[in-house]
Amino acid sequence: MTYAITQTCCSDATCIAVCPVNCIHPTPQEREFGSTEMLYIDPKTCIDCGACADACPVDAIFPVDSLPTAQQEYAAINADYFVDCEPEPVGAGPNFHAWGEPGFERGVPSDFAPIRVAIVGTGPAGMYAAEDLLLHTNAQVTLVDRLPVAGGLIRYGVAPDHPATKKVGDTFARFHAHPRVRMVLGVEVGKDITTRELAAHHDAVIYAVGASTDRRLGVGGEDLRGSIAATTFVAWYNAHPEVAADAVDLSGERVVVVGNGNVAVDVARILATDPGKLAGTDIADHALAALRASKVREVVLLGRRGPEDAAYTASELRALKHLPGVGLVVDDHDPRTGATIDSASPKEKAGLLRDVARRTVDWSREPDPGRRIVLRFHSSTVEVLGTGTVRAARVTGVAGDLEIPAGMLLRAVGYRGVPVTGLPFDETTATVPHEGGRVTGRPGTYVVGWIKRGPSGGIGANRTCAAETVGTLLADAVAGSLPAPARTPTAFRRLVRSRTRRLIDARGLAAIDRAELARGRDQGRTRAKLGTVPELVAAAKGSRWGLPG
Repeated sequence: MTYAITQTCCSDATCIAVCPVNCIHPTPQEREFGSTEMLYIDPKTCIDCGACADACPVDAIFPVDSLPTAQQEYAAINADYFVDCEPEPVGAGPNFHAWGEPGFERGVPSDFAPIRVAIVGTGPAGMYAAEDLLLHTNAQVTLVDRLPVAGGLIRYGVAPDHPATKKVGDTFARFHAHPRVRMVLGVEVGKDITTRELAAHHDAVIYAVGASTDRRLGVGGEDLRGSIAATTFVAWYNAHPEVAADAVDLSGERVVVVGNGNVAVDVARILATDPGKLAGTDIADHALAALRASKVREVVLLGRRGPEDAAYTASELRALKHLPGVGLVVDDHDPRTGATIDSASPKEKAGLLRDVARRTVDWSREPDPGRRIVLRFHSSTVEVLGTGTVRAARVTGVAGDLEIPAGMLLRAVGYRGVPVTGLPFDETTATVPHEGGRVTGRPGTYVVGWIKRGPSGGIGANRTCAAETVGTLLADAVAGSLPAPARTPTAFRRLVRSRTRRLIDARGLAAIDRAELARGRDQGRTRAKLGTVPELVAAAKGSRWGLPG
């Protein structure tokens, strides 16, 4: 029996580190690492030890004979990766694969003095940086977040029907109560405190603020009521406190989603899924109620390029094909689409659509009975139509522009970083200029994650990104180039207390967690999130108040 890696793979390489026979690839030392959609286990060399499954932070690894029905194809997917990819012979010995020479990319002196590092943002990028510092140095870490609860993208970006992916949050949560960590939640840098004030109390500051807004389409009617960013929709169903419960109207029968990346697939799947399947998840209470009353029967995904260039991963497409009670259709309006699908190999994303129904959709008619998702390739949005509210989307087609009637349009064409007051910002890339994570012209200031590299790469990509930034920071510390903090930790605690009344510490965060889990148990759900700042703060105050000393 061998193991297989499945859909929810985060590619953070934790499994590679524990494998005793080097059977998981590509490794961080291999050229393909970071360019493949997931990692793969070689069935010829797997020794069935299960170490990778135990270490996986997102429950993506299973014995082949225990794969869930919808994921049984991953046994072949893992094996296929190694076809024509035989390892080099290693001669006599217990190893099946050659191991490279050990490498030590960092060197920290034994007398390295403790440094104080603030990390702004508690999503994956920030927490991978915190993990690196806490496990490999004696640094004291201050975790700062503008929201009164930690988690970032894990809490507010991962779809509720992907609970395994959310489990990586448990890995990060173990550091919230670490003895060298101080949590300062509900404090916005650039508003409640300045970047200079934060820097004055720490040796270094790492900004892991992500890309919190969306890219625009740049077409007429984009600001009509009912035309919203997919980022807003995702935040809405994940109970983000900055998105109102009534921000989404599901009274129309058709929704047009512009884009065909993983976020577009996520929102389409949530809109089309039977709400009963979501009832046990941590979806927002108001979103579950709205989806139960929803009139949406058809979701159209618009991709301006062909199926061979779709931005979604093959894993997400496979999941869409297995969605119970939901039909999947390819709009056959452009002959290039069918030709590409028919000529693609089964390993290509376009080839995965070969068994999906194809038809030329008559958009003048109401959606067919039941629920379905329509993939329309080679089609761009020209204009959003309506008087006051969205009525239709005008899109391109082979025979000219046409209208697709819709009650809502979701823009899922990418995330975009926003400036942090006090830091340099590149408007073209929507990132903070840096060298290896070191902010240009700002000694002691660093970036990690999407604000560093742009909105690309999933959760696991942040581990490598964080390792680079932390490596740069430590090199600066060893070289003595970090500016010494002018103020003490006690002074910082006094400062943040004086600037906000909604300050939450580790004890408060633990109280929020207990309250949400208790609400979930009462409702028969994994967790019932608190969806407003007052609710979160009130739950936090159920525990001892104030920052730990």
